[in-house]
Amino acid sequence: MSEDIDYIIVGQGLVGTWMSYYAQKAGKSFVILNDPNTASASSVASGVINPVTGRRIVQTWMIDELLPNAVNAYTELGNHLQETFIKEAPVVLLHPSLQMKESFEYRLTHENVYLSNNNAKDFEAFFKVPFGTGQIDSSYWIDLNKMIHAWRTELISKAQLIQERFDISDLIIEKEKVQWKNYTAKQIIFCDGNNSMQNKYFNPLPFAPNKGEALIVKIEGLSNEFIYKNSVSIVPWKEDLFWVGSNYEWEFTNTEPSKAFKEKMIQALDSFLHVPYTIVDHITGIRPANTERRPFVGVHPNYPSLAICNGMGTKGCSLAPYFSKQLIEYLQTGNAIHPEADIKRFEQILNN
Repeated sequence: MSEDIDYIIVGQGLVGTWMSYYAQKAGKSFVILNDPNTASASSVASGVINPVTGRRIVQTWMIDELLPNAVNAYTELGNHLQETFIKEAPVVLLHPSLQMKESFEYRLTHENVYLSNNNAKDFEAFFKVPFGTGQIDSSYWIDLNKMIHAWRTELISKAQLIQERFDISDLIIEKEKVQWKNYTAKQIIFCDGNNSMQNKYFNPLPFAPNKGEALIVKIEGLSNEFIYKNSVSIVPWKEDLFWVGSNYEWEFTNTEPSKAFKEKMIQALDSFLHVPYTIVDHITGIRPANTERRPFVGVHPNYPSLAICNGMGTKGCSLAPYFSKQLIEYLQTGNAIHPEADIKRFEQILNN
């Protein structure tokens, strides 16, 4: 006997978590399929929302809208689950060169919204700061693993999670519905990261996955109230453990942790850290990025029962709640999706 529901959601990483949360808020029925043997990129992500980016220290795309939305969303979900997932964590910039110091000082007096001065002496016990320090305010750290696990527990309690790898050959597509095994749904929504690259309906999209690595490092006594950034980032993980990374490797032959990355991080830490540290773990993940650095959100032009929310890249913590909500609202009411994220911009290649 087939069970009729509104949505089948594929993937319970960061995006799938938000998609199912907003589906639930909208009063929609759904199941979420999650492959228990595949680690999502979210499980190894730093969890940082940083309102500026790059060597030029410029504001990230849409941050004035994305940031307050993200703070409200993570706080709301935490209240719902009686947990805390988000905390403000200013980024302490440990200027690695005179050029970076001058770039910061220029931005501080031009178009400055999120930057401020701090006192380098406050950090000299742990770091070498020959070029001084600066600060990025309104930065946040999200405990992604805690959040995804807590939401998964709720899904299981409501019998809404199916721990199974999705195989598209099991999907029957009709104009106004899809059928997967014993479920019939109005839409199937793909939030499955790089697995969408093997999805014949969405693989024409210009995915450009990149490999990211990080070390989990124990640094006793270092405050976890800040994120620290020199040539690498040091991000609170839990207690006195910190996430250290990350690289962006666009061409890679495997997903395994690399010796070269580990050596590079050790060299970087040794160059600016005064205190001893212990490497606890070396983790890696493949980010679902794309050549445009804009998300893929919307409904397939030829198959209206197929939808996607993907391609968040390195900004997933701020993008995921915003665009998951937009897609759910679009499916309910037809509210427009942001044109730079809407997959309508790829209608021609998806039609082929």
